[in-house]
Amino acid sequence: MKATMKDVASLAGVGVGSVSRVINGVNVKETTKEKVLAAIKELDYTPDEYARGLKTNRTNTVALIIPTIWHPFFSEFAYYLEETLSQRNYKLLICNADGSPEKEKEYIEMVKQSKVDGIIGVTYSDIDKFVSSKIPFVSIDRHFSEPISYVTADNFLGGQIAAQELIKRDCKELAYIGGISPYPNETNNRKEGFFSECRNLNMNVTSLVMPEPIDDLPSQLDKFISENPNIDGIFTINDFMGLDVIKSMERQGKKAPEDYQIIGFDGIRISENKEYLLSTIVQPIEEMARVSVETLLNIVLFQEKSERKVLPVYFKESATTKTLDN
Repeated sequence: MKATMKDVASLAGVGVGSVSRVINGVNVKETTKEKVLAAIKELDYTPDEYARGLKTNRTNTVALIIPTIWHPFFSEFAYYLEETLSQRNYKLLICNADGSPEKEKEYIEMVKQSKVDGIIGVTYSDIDKFVSSKIPFVSIDRHFSEPISYVTADNFLGGQIAAQELIKRDCKELAYIGGISPYPNETNNRKEGFFSECRNLNMNVTSLVMPEPIDDLPSQLDKFISENPNIDGIFTINDFMGLDVIKSMERQGKKAPEDYQIIGFDGIRISENKEYLLSTIVQPIEEMARVSVETLLNIVLFQEKSERKVLPVYFKESATTKTLDN
C-alpha cells in the first residue's frame, strides 16, 4: 500500500502540518526537516500532486515570462529558477514572449484561471494594465503602476563600479552607450550610477542614449564613434551592446584593450566554465533566481505584501580592459 503523509508524520514523530511544510519547502527546524526527510526516504513516499492541488487550489507550477530564450542571461536565469523551484517541489513553465504583449497577457490570465500559481516576469512590453497586485507576480527589474514585488541587481552601484574601474585603468575620455526603455525599470540606473561616479571624480562623459526599440544600431554606433575619436573608456548598458560597440570599433581600426577599454553589464558567458565575453559588471543570476522564488512563494503561500529586493553586483575582468599592476 502506498505510504501517506500521516504515515510519514507518524514515523518521524511530528505533526502532519510539519510534513506538509517540509514538502512545500517552507522553513522548519533543521531537526524536524531531517526527521521528515528520513521518513520520506524510508517509506518511499511520493506526494500526490494532483490530490494536493485539488485541496489547496494550487498547481505547484510557476510561469516565467522572458523576452527570448536565445539570450544567455535569460536562459541562465531560467536554469537556476527551475533548479530552485524543483527543490521546492514546483515545476517551471517558460513563456518565450518574443516581445509580444499578447503572449504575456495570456500567461497572466493563467494565474487568474488558477492554471499556474504565480509568475516571475522579465518583461519590456506594454502590459502594465494587466498586472495587478492581486495576483502573485514577481518582476525582474521592471516597475509597474501597482505595488508589485520585484527583484533586481544593484544597477546604480554597477554603473559606479564601471566608472571606477575605467578610471583606475587611466581612461581619460569616457563614454556611456545604451538604449533606454519606454517603460520604467532598474536598468536605467546603470547610466545614472556611471554619470554620478564620473561627476564625483571630476570626469566628463560623452553619451549615446538611444530610444528602444533601437533603429539601425550599427550606423548609430559608427557615427557616434567617428565623431568622438578620442574616447578611450566605454561603459555599455549590457554585454550585447558592448559586443556591438567592439564590432563598430573594429570597423574603424581600433582594438580593445590597446586602443580603448570597454566594460559591459550582465556577466554573459557562452557556458559555465568559459570566460566572460568582455569585462563586465556581473549580476548574481543564481541568487536572483533563488530570491525570486522565495518572494513569489511567500506571496502564494502566505499572502505576504510586495517588496523590493536589491542584490549586489561585482566587476569581472576579461580581455577588453587592461590588467592593473599589483
